[in-house]
Amino acid sequence: MAKKKTVSPEEKLRSLYSLQLIDSHIDKIRTVRGDLPLEVEDLEDEIAGLETRTNKMKSEIENLETEISNKKNSITDSKALIKKYTEQQEKVRNNREYDSISKELEYQDLEIKLAEKRMKEYKAKIDSKQEVLDETMEVLNGRKKDLDLKKAELDEIIKESQKEEEILMKKSETAAKKIDDRLLVAYKRIRNGSKNGLAVVPIDREASAGSYIKIPPQRQLDVAARQKIIVDEHSGRILVDAELAQEEQDKLDNMLKKVLK
Repeated sequence: MAKKKTVSPEEKLRSLYSLQLIDSHIDKIRTVRGDLPLEVEDLEDEIAGLETRTNKMKSEIENLETEISNKKNSITDSKALIKKYTEQQEKVRNNREYDSISKELEYQDLEIKLAEKRMKEYKAKIDSKQEVLDETMEVLNGRKKDLDLKKAELDEIIKESQKEEEILMKKSETAAKKIDDRLLVAYKRIRNGSKNGLAVVPIDREASAGSYIKIPPQRQLDVAARQKIIVDEHSGRILVDAELAQEEQDKLDNMLKKVLK
């Protein structure tokens, strides 16, 4: 059975800080995109809502136009019946038949007036809905133009950094595999709890990077010795010495120069 390779504290620190540098670089790339992905998503949602609204209004206008057409046909039918009843009235033989036809004529006349009234109402509704539809369409077209611009801007940013991000994502996965599970869990927990995503930081001006609270001299010497994993009691971050940090930064810079040529 093969003996498991012993990893020194310094190697663990280098792996952790290397992973931190890679992840921070990915964070930086994504920060450049800023809120653009969210803005694109919000615009897409707004456009979808506006399109649903315009389609509903178009359908309502079509239904009203159909109703107007039906009323026109109803008026045509009533006029045909009026013509028919008028001709019959001229040939009646008694008052009873005359009165009966007169009632039919009155009824058809009322039907025409009612249909004309409904047509006016439908036309007024169409005008009102068309006005709202035109305004909504104007807003919709404006949002679509905004979306095209935002998408083009985002695509350009992604295009510029996509290769670098893909390389770094693979490097992050590789670097994470070199770290034992317990340390990796701790790294992710500290990183997720930090606003700037920093879990491993170098000592800078006798304090952990980004902190103003000085680290005791003996603690600094312990960190520089690289004999164990030391966590800053104030920030909760894992500490590395400035020299190790610079060496790992140089390695990452050189790697990126080679692969991004």
